[in-house]
Amino acid sequence: MKYVVVLGDGMADYPIPELGNRTPLQYARTPNLNRLAANAEIGMVKTVPDEMPPGSDVANLSVMGYDPRRYYTGRSPLEAVAMGVELGTTDVAFRCNLVTLSDDTDYREKIMVDYSSDEISSEEAATLIAEVKARLESPELRFYAGVSYRHLLVWKTGTVEVELTPPHDISDRRVTEYLPRGPRSEVLLDLMIESNRFLPSHPVNQARVRQGLRPATSLWFWGQGKRPALPSFCEKYGLKGSVIAAVDLTKGLGVCAGLEPVKVPGATGNITTNFSGKARAALEELRRGQDFVYIHIEAPDEAGHRGELDTKIKSIEEIDAKVIGELLRGLEQFEDYRIMVLPDHPTPLRVRTHTAEEVPFLIYQKSLMLQSPVCSYDEEAARLSGLRFERGYELMDYFVRG
Repeated sequence: MKYVVVLGDGMADYPIPELGNRTPLQYARTPNLNRLAANAEIGMVKTVPDEMPPGSDVANLSVMGYDPRRYYTGRSPLEAVAMGVELGTTDVAFRCNLVTLSDDTDYREKIMVDYSSDEISSEEAATLIAEVKARLESPELRFYAGVSYRHLLVWKTGTVEVELTPPHDISDRRVTEYLPRGPRSEVLLDLMIESNRFLPSHPVNQARVRQGLRPATSLWFWGQGKRPALPSFCEKYGLKGSVIAAVDLTKGLGVCAGLEPVKVPGATGNITTNFSGKARAALEELRRGQDFVYIHIEAPDEAGHRGELDTKIKSIEEIDAKVIGELLRGLEQFEDYRIMVLPDHPTPLRVRTHTAEEVPFLIYQKSLMLQSPVCSYDEEAARLSGLRFERGYELMDYFVRG
């Protein structure tokens, strides 16, 4: 038996008036998913416990079969692992976004214009982080360049008690109420303020402005934590596996779980990603002897954060055509397989950030052609099925063991 999970990050949404009160999943053309749904189990799963933040870290822990209440230690340590950064026992990792803030003179009065600096390229960002390292790094504070706007700060004797806010949660808001607070928060705030003094005038940013792109004018810290200790996926389920993801968060989570990371040329964290390349890489992993592949696709989430309706619909259609379609053709070479499709959490266009509601899942097995009461894969069809998992981490047990 081969097992494949296709996770469309943030794919679930609310009904949208412009779509006739349908969600993007209901509106998008998804013939492959709908064909699977007619012969699959479909239902709802709550991936985020009520008392926890609805981040992709918490939600993907659940989807991979780990109870977030027990294993969650923060987002950034997972990204550090994916980047090959070793964390010591006193180290605290922080996500370090390159963001665009408004031009207000007082830093505390600025507005969060763009949490991604117009999805700045990794090459441009690496140059800016090199400047940050030259000006702000110390034996206690180390910066590491990542992908696009997503970077890392490791504070050797840092604290996890500081209160920080994800920048994608405060788009178009004044930052006053969302600046670092709590024990030793002034260290992080000083770094943010200082970065805003030299980043806007950097040649990379000046060139972006001339091109009509938003400049990366400040650092923004969030998602702090220490490295988690997860039992391996192979120990839990007896399956050798791989993880395919463009973003360091999911890649790092997979590595912590003992999954082999797979790099796909052209894979990004947005709509430009190599959709079909991810599917082909998954099939190659299965052919070379892996039992399980976890495919993460960030594009719907990015579209949700940016409030881009057409892009979100397109990302869902690309997943259906270029990931699900490619997988279904390639998986026929195996005697039997199971495929599970789901989001980790909703990223509704209306609110432009993550929410904690249940999400729809689909489980299809080649040798078990069920007669489903529904003929589409979407939020409403999944609710009507009556199948529900209150504890999200139990869904992986159900998927693997039946």
